[in-house]
Formats: sequence, C-alpha cells, structure tokens
Amino acid sequence: LSSLCGLIDCPIRQFNILRLFTEMNMTDAIDHPASFVYDQALIWDNHAGFESRPDVDLSQLNHWRASGASFVSVNAGYDVRPWTNTIHTLAHVRRWIMARPNDYLLARNTADILQARSDGRLAIAFDIEGMEALDGNIDMIQLYYDLGVRQMLFAYNRNNSAGGGCHDEDTGLTPFGRSVVEEMNRVGMLVDCSHSAYRTTMDAMELSESPVTFSHSNPKTLCDHPRNITDDQIRSCAATGGVIGINGIGKFLGDSIEPEHYVDHIEYTADLVGARHVGVALDYSDGSDDLQDAITGQSNFWPPQWYSGKMEFMAPNRLIDVVDIMLRRNFSSEDITGILGGNFFALAQRVWV
Repeated sequence: LSSLCGLIDCPIRQFNILRLFTEMNMTDAIDHPASFVYDQALIWDNHAGFESRPDVDLSQLNHWRASGASFVSVNAGYDVRPWTNTIHTLAHVRRWIMARPNDYLLARNTADILQARSDGRLAIAFDIEGMEALDGNIDMIQLYYDLGVRQMLFAYNRNNSAGGGCHDEDTGLTPFGRSVVEEMNRVGMLVDCSHSAYRTTMDAMELSESPVTFSHSNPKTLCDHPRNITDDQIRSCAATGGVIGINGIGKFLGDSIEPEHYVDHIEYTADLVGARHVGVALDYSDGSDDLQDAITGQSNFWPPQWYSGKMEFMAPNRLIDVVDIMLRRNFSSEDITGILGGNFFALAQRVWV
C-alpha cells in the first residue's frame, strides 16, 4: 500500500487523486495492485515498429487502444525508403486518423495527449528514422514538425549525409548533421540517437542544447547487439535530461519477448541512471505488413548475422505483466508510472514547442 501512495508524487499530476481513491475500492487496489497502478498511469509508447508506407494497414493501432495506451509515436519514414515515402506516409496516416475522431487524436502538444487520455482516445505523433528524409534541405525540419513529427534520429543503421549508423563505419556528426541538431533545437523537435553510431550519438549529445533521447534502444551490457547502446551512451543521454525508451524486440532483449526480460532491461537502465530516465518504446509490429520481407531483402540495412530468423515483438497488452513484475521487484508506483509514460511526457513538456 505504501508503494501505491507514491502515485501522489507522480510526474503526471493532472489526474485527480481524490477521485482515484473514491472511485476504486481500496480492496481492489490491494488485491490487484498491478491493475491499479496501470489504470492510473498515462501509457506512452515512444515508437511503433510497423512499416512506414502510404498503404500501411493502420488497424494495427487498435493494439495500443485496446491496451489502454494514451499515446504512441508512429514511424512515418526511414532511410530504407526514398524521402518522398515519408511525405506520402504522413499524408495517409494523418487523413486516416482525422477520419476517426472518436478514437484517435493528432497530438500537437502535451495538452492534446491529456485530452485524448480523458476522452479515452489514442493520441498520435510521428517520428522519422534517419535524416535522408530531409533530402539535404534543412527547411524540411520545420515542415515535418508542422505535420506532427516530434522526434527524428540521424541514421537508420547505415551512414548518411548527417552521420553514422550503428551497422556502418563509426563516423561522427557531419557539418550537415550539426546544423540539423541546431534546427531541431530551435523548432522543438526531440533529437533521437537510436540506430546511430557511437560517435554520432556522443557528438549530438554534446552539441544539443535540449534533452536528447534514445527513443527505442536497450543496454548493450545485457544483450551485445550493435543496435543496443553502451553504458556511456546511457549516462550521456541521462546527463542531458533525456529518456531511454526500452525496446520490445526479442533480438535486442536477448532473443526473448517475455516481460521478465523486458523488465531486466528497465531495471538495469534505472539502476544505472535513475528510473526517471527510463521509458517504454516497444517497436511493435503485429506482422500484418511485410516488414519481415523488407528485413530479409535489405541486408545492407539489416546484416544477416544480426537479423537472421523471424523478428519477434512484445505486444502492448503485455505491459500489465511488466507492471506486475516491477512491483514484485520493489519498484515504487511513482517510478512505474514514470516509466510507463510520465517520463516521456515530462520530456515532451520540456522540448516540444
């Protein structure tokens, strides 16, 4: 019960604590503590992993709605496809969402996310995986922001005009990449270091005047995969005031999508830099698109020695199990609600304009 009381000091202070206790029988709170904590949290998934194409089946978003999520960041484009794909995908997803106003809301700011949570809707913003989407034009950053993109990473696994990718030569930020960081800081777009090479990430974190994120990356100490990140990268991100989103793909968890292993990565990162720097970023796809075919057919972006076999994903509906495990491992309710969404929400409050 003392753990539940920590909810009062949760970073998301907008919900009414008195109403919380009067509407829910305290016996239920004691008998079902995971459900109690989960139901009061703002669930923020910082990266959805399904394909970014203008014909993508967006009914996949129902997985997040059914799980009780209030926000998910949808990938609108990545370096694997031409930059024009990003524009067409944004047009498709925005139109689809706006045609379903009872279920979804395009989030311009954090107030929209709170409104969506109050309404029982799913708020959506976008991310872009790789700066090829800019087509070498820094003016594209403001345009993407205006279309709802709130975070962008440098390179998707392979090097590009902005910097290095995690499956390529370890280069630092290029002059173009440095100018992009400055422009992202100006417009209020979150600088994202996932998928990028070590030197590029360290350069970006030193340069950025705003907090930086690894939107969906796991600690390499627990799973030695090039997509995962070192303790130095984790510490540097936290030092900027940033948040590391723990990825739910089995290959980055240690070939397991069991919630126990997911919590291992949460716990390791929280022990290293503090729970306030940890969040959720499942990178989930339900397999209804051709993502597996893309991975198999593009070995330059997904080297076979690291991506052989089927990709497996921990689904949003397993987050309630994650909460149960965190409670059993003596995480406080304040830490849990922060990890589930409060930490990314607070980061957005600081960075989004």
